Amino acid sequence: MGKLKFLTPEQKEFYKENGFIKLSGVFSEQEMNEISNEYDDLFNRKQQANMDGLEAAWEGDDMKKAANNINYTVKSIHNLQMHSAVFTRLIMHPKLLDAIEDLMSSPDVLLHHTKAHIKPPEKGAPYLMHQDYPYFPFKKHTMMAVFVHLDDTTPENGGLCVYPGSHKLGPLPEKKIVNEINEKYYYVDPERFPISGATPVTAKRGEIVIFSYLLLHGSYLNLSTRPRRMFLAQLRAADDEPAKDTHHSHCQNLVLRGRNVNMQATMATRFVDANVNS
Repeated sequence: MGKLKFLTPEQKEFYKENGFIKLSGVFSEQEMNEISNEYDDLFNRKQQANMDGLEAAWEGDDMKKAANNINYTVKSIHNLQMHSAVFTRLIMHPKLLDAIEDLMSSPDVLLHHTKAHIKPPEKGAPYLMHQDYPYFPFKKHTMMAVFVHLDDTTPENGGLCVYPGSHKLGPLPEKKIVNEINEKYYYVDPERFPISGATPVTAKRGEIVIFSYLLLHGSYLNLSTRPRRMFLAQLRAADDEPAKDTHHSHCQNLVLRGRNVNMQATMATRFVDANVNS
């Protein structure tokens, strides 16, 4: 018996036309409690060990303008599946992968990377409108983001916003900022695509938004008294290929569902101790 489709034809058509979709009921309350507790524990441990190393706010004059010149911040951790099995179970969740398979129209789903952001109350950084494409371009554009909300999220506490249908524009010209440690930030012209012109995507705790990496998206400044916590995974079809060699991360190309038929067979690497005569 074949797999039951997780999404309705109407939901798949909405994603095709708009480039994103919001879903409820993927995770149970018990699962969300486990994810939330493990998430907080991970950030607490990492912040105590290396607070400065978690800073992920973009820089530049356009960012200062979007943030009304306040001293903004956002904290980030990448590769969460390398820190806890809770996040491995998240990206392997059957209901989540059912939805991804329906939207991707591929039974073979690979991991690209994971990350998490916390926008603190009263000074949580915005993100200018951008596509994820410039960071890791692929030939068939199957890459999609899974955005898991760990808090009720609105524009007031720094929620997501999108330009519906903008994925149909294809890759867009971007602005680039390179900071002193060679981190690159890509975003589109704020005059052409201002945050103020985007559509807010409000979400309850536990709801997810899945969107194409070509969709123009950003997020608002958090000036509220509430944090905004999120987990994000980028996934792609196994038969898609990178347009250029960039953005390597832990567990990249891990098969989450199906097979990776393009994976080349490899032999185990043989290590020889330089201090031992052969």
